[in-house]
This record gives sequence, C-alpha cells and structure tokens, in this order.
Amino acid sequence: MTSTSTASAVPASSQTSAPSGPSTWRVRTVGVLRRLGTAAVTLLIAVTIAFALGRLSGDPVGNILGPMAGQEQRDALRADLGLDQPLIVQYLDYLKGILTLDLGNSLQFYQPNRTMILDRLPYTLQLVGAGMAIAILVGVPLGVLAATREGTWWDRAASTLALLGQSIPVFWLGMMLVLLFAVKLGLLPAGQSGSPQHLVLPAVTMALYPMAHIARLTRATMSEVLREPFIDSARARGLSRSAVVWRHGFTNASMPVLTIVVLQTGTLLSGAVAVEYVYSWPGLGQLALQAIQFRDFPLVQAIVVFGAVVFVVLNQIVDLLHVIIDPRLR
Repeated sequence: MTSTSTASAVPASSQTSAPSGPSTWRVRTVGVLRRLGTAAVTLLIAVTIAFALGRLSGDPVGNILGPMAGQEQRDALRADLGLDQPLIVQYLDYLKGILTLDLGNSLQFYQPNRTMILDRLPYTLQLVGAGMAIAILVGVPLGVLAATREGTWWDRAASTLALLGQSIPVFWLGMMLVLLFAVKLGLLPAGQSGSPQHLVLPAVTMALYPMAHIARLTRATMSEVLREPFIDSARARGLSRSAVVWRHGFTNASMPVLTIVVLQTGTLLSGAVAVEYVYSWPGLGQLALQAIQFRDFPLVQAIVVFGAVVFVVLNQIVDLLHVIIDPRLR
C-alpha cells in the first residue's frame, strides 16, 4: 500500500516526534480526500464496466418473450425496459439509480435487485465467514511453523501444502469432497443449506485458497522479522520461545497478514461463484449464475456494483487498520 511504503521511507523518530499543527491537519485532510477520490474513481470504472458488459451480453428481450413473440411485443418490452433510449441516456439513468440506491428490477424474478441481494447476502456472509475463520486458524500457525523451522522438513511440508492449496481448482476440490464425505462415507450433506453440517464442506472448500495464501505470506514475513536484531535481544533477555515468536515476532509481522486477510475476505465475498454452484448454496454467487444464464443484465449489474463497493470499502478499512496498528503512520 502507498501509505506503508511512505512510512518505511521516513525514520521512526521523525515520524513520532513530528509536531501537530495546521500544516499536519492539512496534510491529513489532503490524504483522506485523495483516498476518497481514488475510491470514487475505482467505483466509477467498475460500474461502467458492468454497464458495458451488460449491454454487450445480448438482447434480453428474446429470453423474456421467447422466439414466437412478434415485433410489436419486442418493441413494447424494449421501450418498457428503457433499451430503446440512446446508450448515453441509459448510462446516466444507470448512474442515477446507483446514487439513489435504486439497483433496478430483475428481468427474471420480477423483484427489486436490492431486495434480492439483501436476501441472499446472509448466506454468502455465513460461508465467507466460516471459510476465512478456517483459513486463518490453519494458515497463520502453518506459516509461523514453517518460518520458525526454516529449512527443515516441517518447512518443506508446510510450503508444499500451501503450494497445493493455491494450485488445486476450487470446483474440483468441492466435487471430490462431495464424492468422499457425502456419497461414499455419508458423513455430511452434499449441498444446500439449513444446518451446521451443510456448512462444513463448502467452508472447507472456500478456505483452501486463502489459507494457502495466508500461510505463504506469514512464512515470508515471519522469516524476515525473526532475523531482525530486536529478536536476538528478546532471546538474550531470556524470554520464552513462544513469547519471542508470537509477542515480538508475529506482532511485527502481522501487518501484511492482516492486509491479505481483509482483501481475501472481499475477494471471497464477491467471487464465491464456484463454491456456491458446486454445493447449490443459495448465496450471491448462485444468484449471479442464474442472472447470467438468463441474461438478466440489471441483476448482474447490481451484483457487480455491490461487489465493487464491498471491495473498495475493505481497501479503505485496510488503510485505516494500518494507521491504527502502526503509530508511525499517524
């Protein structure tokens, strides 16, 4: 992140002892406005791409009326949907709807898109939350274990497991878990939702990629921190191994790990399509697939806009957490 690189280039003493005054507040205000402007531009680009792809995906009128509909019916429906307007007019109406939180109505379900997204969101949040919890609880200790035993077979095993986690396709892993634990062993449900047992296989499948990413990043950052002089000083003071590793080592290595955890949460929240499809999980990913198959471009646009907003907000949260955790950035 730009804020981190700027902080690392300035000595810590000058950062912590800098006097506060009108110039300091002016710099902070400019920084906040710059971040908000970058977020607004990012959102505008994302919603523009969603609008363009929705129009390039084909005419939805044929899907709604069927091949036997007459030209008059097609023209009437096209006018009702606003598709007979010039493209710039459609785009401006689209932006106006986003600013007023009016995401339009679904062409397939005949319901407001905002209502449908809010109805499906709890299922996706439940899946992403469980998946990220597993990824953190497994990935962080795995990375720390590899860093503290660098060069041993523990390190090689952890690195190999992380590499496999980033290489295995999510949809293939999901189908294999269904075949093993649902079909052959009969221990867990194969899909749908309803009970904690239904959440186990989708959450494990969802956790694989972020777990591998977290483990590799934790291992890399911990390896660098454990070579720092203050770690040798902590050992020389007679602190226990766990105190040196976790209190002094991981605390100083947690910033990149925290960043990737937040960003991976946003990625999973807006891209859990494959997992929800394999397990028939009734979340936003399943809804997006149904909208794409029907060429329901208002619903696709609404989901893309929601995902873009979530990702931009999470990026701002990452910057805020950097400032809270690292006093030099203040």
